[in-house]
Amino acid sequence: MKSFPFLRFANMLLLGLLVPFFTIAQTAEDFRAAAQEALTAFDVPGFSVGVIKDGKIVMAEGFGTRTAGKVEAVDGNTLFAIASNTKAFVSSSIVKLHMEGKLDLDAPVRDYLPYFEVYDDYVSNHMMVRDLLCHRAGLGTFSGDVIWYKSALSAEQVIRQIMHLPQAYEWRSGYGYTNLMFITAGEVIKAVTGKSWGEYVQENFLQPLGMDRTQTSVTPLAKLDNVASPHLSRHDNQPIPYVNWDNMGAAGGIISSATDMLKWLELQMADGQWQGKALFPEGLTATTWRPHNPLAGGTSFTSAGLGWFLRMREGHRLVNHGGGYDGMYSQVMMAPDDNLGVVVFTNSMTGLSSALTNYIINSYLGISTENWLSAAVDRQKRGDQAWEDRHQKRLDARVLNTSPSLSTAAYLGVYDDPMYGKIEVKQQGEAMQLNFLTAPQLNATLSHWHYDTWLINWEQTHAWFDFGTVQFELDNNRKVTGLSFDVPNDDIFFHEIKAAKQ
Repeated sequence: MKSFPFLRFANMLLLGLLVPFFTIAQTAEDFRAAAQEALTAFDVPGFSVGVIKDGKIVMAEGFGTRTAGKVEAVDGNTLFAIASNTKAFVSSSIVKLHMEGKLDLDAPVRDYLPYFEVYDDYVSNHMMVRDLLCHRAGLGTFSGDVIWYKSALSAEQVIRQIMHLPQAYEWRSGYGYTNLMFITAGEVIKAVTGKSWGEYVQENFLQPLGMDRTQTSVTPLAKLDNVASPHLSRHDNQPIPYVNWDNMGAAGGIISSATDMLKWLELQMADGQWQGKALFPEGLTATTWRPHNPLAGGTSFTSAGLGWFLRMREGHRLVNHGGGYDGMYSQVMMAPDDNLGVVVFTNSMTGLSSALTNYIINSYLGISTENWLSAAVDRQKRGDQAWEDRHQKRLDARVLNTSPSLSTAAYLGVYDDPMYGKIEVKQQGEAMQLNFLTAPQLNATLSHWHYDTWLINWEQTHAWFDFGTVQFELDNNRKVTGLSFDVPNDDIFFHEIKAAKQ
């Protein structure tokens, strides 16, 4: 059917009027209602939500309580660990220094950290600073996080252990999410500026933006008010203490609030402009938001930028990152071409932050939000069931009424892994004790499980794992040669520890 020019013009005008109305039909009140529904559906203690659109704060509010069982309302200023959303601060710092001529993104890491070494001499010599920021270093996802987790090692000491980790894929030809490379990037900042990554971020971003409540370590939290408590969601929202992440802080050490983080998003979407001043050079976001490492899977474009993940959703460009800390999850997402940013911080380890963030983003962009909450809760239930099934599999495999092959004395001693360090097994009363000499917070007592395998009874409660066993390996002559661990979880890989008896 042929249409007349004036009808085509009228149709275009009508669409131009309808599309903006449709895509911004949601209001802060709608988001509050959705947040309340999510609070109940996910059964979490609390969370905060921040939304900025066209440079204006739509909401920066809290829901629920800071600590389960207490009347401590969450608000927009409540502090939460943002974990890996720290990475964008570090990548922005690196690129800022590059654009100011103080370091070179494409220079070898060894130009700044001569001790840097990975699985291969060639890669060690040619790994660029840029490679540190986009998960293409050849290391597997979360590989080596067991080195720093709850350990007394410094950032430099952690980096010096990377050389012992295996290669997981061809350098620059794959993807493996790695905290270790961002720890390394933090030390590059220190080498170039003479300041820790936290001091640099504080001076160049947090102070100029007025992010006055934001911290780069958990240490000051004890003296601050309005701080959310971490919780174990799988244990009926049990509050747990904050864990010190200072040795890996450049990969996940910032604690912030919804109100403060909206300032960071506004700065990012304004490409460094803040109240008439340039806090970083024009074009920085063009670098950090540039695709550097395509991610496999799915049918739509997804890539790692520098400290960010990039994707297209029904024609809209999205820039986002998630964060996972012991007892807290966070989500940050921007649709920069639509001048839209959203943050959700939770004091639980559930999918709420991702679900609510996507609901708000999709609402503005005119993308269907049908069944958003029920679908997210179903995903959470499947994940919880998978966790239980994994543990049940090990319970079912236990062989009852067995005895150890050797006397207790044969198992005692010091075990050493070049990647991890020393682990001691010693007699403690009637039980054996497992002592991680570089990470005493992981210490445990052992009770017999079956054959030469013992159940690990952790002295502390841990967020990422609970059940675990350790097997004493024997050679053909029934001599104890080493330890092997089975601690099922998706984040801290004890199976990477191959400790030989000394």
